[in-house]
Amino acid sequence: MMNRKHVRSFLLVYSVVVVMGILQARAQQNSDGSKTGRQQALTGRDEQHDFDFEIGTWKTHLRRLVHPLTGSSTWVEYEGTTVVRKVWNGRANLVELVADSAAGHFEGLNLRLYNPESHQWSLNFANSNGGGTSQPTIGEFKNGRGEFYDQETLNGRAIFVRFVIEDITPNSCRFEQAFSDDGGKTWEVNWIATDTRVNGESDRAH
Repeated sequence: MMNRKHVRSFLLVYSVVVVMGILQARAQQNSDGSKTGRQQALTGRDEQHDFDFEIGTWKTHLRRLVHPLTGSSTWVEYEGTTVVRKVWNGRANLVELVADSAAGHFEGLNLRLYNPESHQWSLNFANSNGGGTSQPTIGEFKNGRGEFYDQETLNGRAIFVRFVIEDITPNSCRFEQAFSDDGGKTWEVNWIATDTRVNGESDRAH
């Protein structure tokens, strides 16, 4: 049997081990909990609010290439209205676009969802004729410019899709979609939209 001196020594060592284990577990919890905070500190912004600038109502001028990746240079121009609503306190938003031209009437939706693990957004587009969302484009904002990519099929061929959001100001922004059928070596722009904010709508949208 251990004498009292050995018992006290054993209890002291055991207590130190237990306390160190607790401190280590707490340190790990604090590290995990502050990971997002450190990421925000490094980037200087909170990515889940990247689209807050767009909440509100906008006048939209849209140009669309009718037959992408065919050598065609025929464009159609639309005039319309875009309304952007915040969802989940900014971690998602819903875009509604209604536009008209001599070519006809167009209605589209874009559901944007923020992934807190990857710090990226997915853009899920649908139009009123399709009844479903397209392949999501995924990406993020850097230095005030958003770039989003995916891979789709067009006319039986695999293509890359690039969607860019740029020239962002409090009252205007520009959207551009381009396709590539050579693995991203060259890009053909097929969708250009310029939005101008409708006065007074931003405050009500928040």
